[in-house]
Amino acid sequence: MNTNDQTPQKEWGKEVYTLLSWFEMDKVKNASVMVVGAGALGNEVLKNLALFGVGSIFIVDFDTIEYSNLTRSILFRESDCDRGLYKAAIAAERVREINPNVNVNYICGNLATDVGLGIYKKMDVVISCLDSRLARLQLNRICMRANVPWVDGAIENLEGKVKVFVPGENCFECELSENARNHLFQRLSCAGIARRNMNAGRVPTTPVIASIIGAVQVQEAMKLIHKEQLAAGAFTSLCKSWFHYEGMHLGMKIYKGDVYDEDCASHEYWQDIISYPELSADTTIRELLDMVQQKTGSSDVTINLRNDKFVDKIVTRSDNLRFEPMLPESKIPHYIESNYELFRRLPGDLYQKAYENIDFEFPYPELTLRQIGIPDYDILQVSTDSETLYIELSADENIHFKNE
Repeated sequence: MNTNDQTPQKEWGKEVYTLLSWFEMDKVKNASVMVVGAGALGNEVLKNLALFGVGSIFIVDFDTIEYSNLTRSILFRESDCDRGLYKAAIAAERVREINPNVNVNYICGNLATDVGLGIYKKMDVVISCLDSRLARLQLNRICMRANVPWVDGAIENLEGKVKVFVPGENCFECELSENARNHLFQRLSCAGIARRNMNAGRVPTTPVIASIIGAVQVQEAMKLIHKEQLAAGAFTSLCKSWFHYEGMHLGMKIYKGDVYDEDCASHEYWQDIISYPELSADTTIRELLDMVQQKTGSSDVTINLRNDKFVDKIVTRSDNLRFEPMLPESKIPHYIESNYELFRRLPGDLYQKAYENIDFEFPYPELTLRQIGIPDYDILQVSTDSETLYIELSADENIHFKNE
C-alpha cells in the first residue's frame, strides 16, 4: 500500500445523490437539523441524516444508555451501558464515524430548559423523536417562537405515525383532544415541588418500526430543506396531514388533519429579535436590566421567565421549616428527592416561593442569568413600559457553533 497516496477525498454522496432530480447538494450541506430524543427512533433519524450528508446536526437528549436500548438502537454498544454514558454524546460520536463531513453538536439536557432558543432559531428543521405528549407540547411552543418547522414521529409495537408542523400552518396543540389538553395543562400548572419526573414504563417497540418511521421523518425533513421545490409542487408534505403505518396487518394510510385555532396559546411568533453581542448566560441580572434600561430609556424593565421559574425558598406548611434552594424550578424535583426532610413531606406539606418575572426589585441582582435557569444562547422576552422586546444572548453563539 502506498501510504503517501494524496488522492483527494471525494465529496460525500456526489456520485449518488446528484442523480436525483430534486436533490441539491449545497442545500443539504448547508442545512442545520436538530434531533430531539436519541432513543430508537432518534438513532434511525440520525443515521439517515448522516448518510444524506446533512451539514450540521444538533442532538438533544437528557438520558443515559441502558441495556434495553441495544435491541433497537444502531448507534449504541454494550460498553456504552457499562460506562453510563449519555445518549446524545455517544450518538454524536457515532454520527461522526458514519460521516466525518458532518458537523455534530449535542446537549445532554432538557429540550425546554437546557437549550437556548437561539439554537432552535438557527435550525432549518427540528425532528422530534420523543415519547411524551408533554415534551411535544413544549417543543411545539418553542418551534412556534423560533419560527422553525418540526417533524414529529411516534412508535409503539408495530405501529407508528409521522406529522409535520409548520408555524402559521398547523399546530400540535390545536390538534389535541379536550381530554388530552386538560390532562397536559394540569401537569403544566402543578408547582415544581409537586411535579416529579414520571416513569410510565418502557414502550414496546421494535427496530423495524423505528426504521420505517425514522425514514419517513427524514424524508419529510428533506422536503422542508428543499423548500423551493416543495413550494413548486415537486413534493407533497405531511403538513396538515399525518402518516400512519400499522405493521401487524401491513396497513398504511394518510389522514387529513387541518385544525388551527387562532387563539391557541402556542401561537407565539417572536419576531424582530434583537442581537446583543455583549450579553451571555453569564451576564448578571443587574447588568442586563441596566443595559436594557440604557438602550430603551425605560425605567420599567422586566425579564419574563417563560420556561423555568426561579425558586429561592421552600417552606413546610406543618412546622414552617425553610429551605433556600436558589435554583430554577426544573431542578427542584431533584433537590427535594435529595433532601430527606423535604422528600418525606410530599405531596401536600410543601409550598415554594418562585419568581416568574425579574425586575429591579429582584433581591438577588448579582446572580447570573445561568444561575436563575437561562441557558446559553437563549432569547429573552423582556418587557418595558412601552413594548415587548426579544433579546438574544448573542455572545454565546460560539459555544455551540464554533466549528461552523
